Amino acid sequence: MIDRFLNYVEIKTKITSLFTFFMTLAFLFYKEQQINWHRTIIFFSSMFLFDLTTTAINNYIDTKNNDQKLQFKRKTALMIIYALFAFSTVLGLYLAYITDIVILLLGGLCFLCGVLYTYGPVPISRQPLGEILSGIFYGLFIPFILLYVNMPAGTFLSLNLGWDRIGISFMVWPVVTLLLFSVAPVCTTANIMLANNICDVEKDVAVKRYTLPYYLGRKALYLFAGIYYLTYAATVLMVMLGILSPLCLLSLLTIFIVRKNIGTFLKRQDKAETFIVSIINFVVIMGSNTLLIFISALL
Repeated sequence: MIDRFLNYVEIKTKITSLFTFFMTLAFLFYKEQQINWHRTIIFFSSMFLFDLTTTAINNYIDTKNNDQKLQFKRKTALMIIYALFAFSTVLGLYLAYITDIVILLLGGLCFLCGVLYTYGPVPISRQPLGEILSGIFYGLFIPFILLYVNMPAGTFLSLNLGWDRIGISFMVWPVVTLLLFSVAPVCTTANIMLANNICDVEKDVAVKRYTLPYYLGRKALYLFAGIYYLTYAATVLMVMLGILSPLCLLSLLTIFIVRKNIGTFLKRQDKAETFIVSIINFVVIMGSNTLLIFISALL
C-alpha cells in the first residue's frame, strides 16, 4: 500500500521542492535571521502535500487519457487526491491566517497553477509554459514565501488595501537579493522539465501536446546548456555584492561535472538513458550551494 502510494505521487521527483526549501533555510541561517519554526513547518507541510497533490492529479488524468495502469482503483486514487488537497489547503489557509494577505494571494496562485497544470480545457502541460512556470513556482515562490514568513514585516514589500485604493511598494535591495538567490533553483528546475520535454517531443506531438521544444526545435538544446551557466553567473554576482560568502565560490568547481553532463545530453536525448543528467545537474548545483551556504553560516 505504502509503495503504491509513493509511486502514485512519484516521491522521487520531490527533490525540486525539498532542495529549494533547504537552500533557503540555509540562507536564513547565514543571515542570522531568527527562524519562526511554527510558520516554517506549516509552510513546509502545505508545500510538500500540495506537491504530492499536483503529481497525483497529473498521473490520474494521464492514465485516463493514455490507458496506462493506475496504482489504485480510480475511485481510491481520486479520494487520495481530495485528501491531499484538503490537508494542504487547510494548512495553507492557516499559514495565511497567522501571517497576512500576501501569503493568501501567493498561495492561491500556486494552488491554481498546480491544478491547471494538467486539468482544464487547455492544461499548462500541453503548452510551452511548463518550464517557465515550474521554474518560477518551485524556484522563486518557495524561497520568497519561506523568507517572507520568517523575516520582519515590510522586508520585501508593503501592501496597503483600502476601499478606494490599493497600494503596493517593493523594497529594491531585498527583492534584488531574492531574484539573484532564486536563479539557481529556477534554472535547474526548469531544465529538468525542458530535458523531459525534449526527450518526449515526438510522443507529445502525437497526442497534441505542444511543449517548448516543439517550437524551439534544435535551439532547445542550446537553451538547455545555457541555462546552467546562468546559475554560476548568479553565484559570482551574489558574492561580489556581499549577499553570499566568498566560500560559496567553491560551487563553481561543479561546472566540470555539469559540463560533462550537458555534453552527454547534447549527443543523445533519450528518456531512459540521458534524461537523468538533468536531475544529476540539479542535485550537484543545488546540493553544493546548499552545503556551502550552511557551512558559511557555521563559520
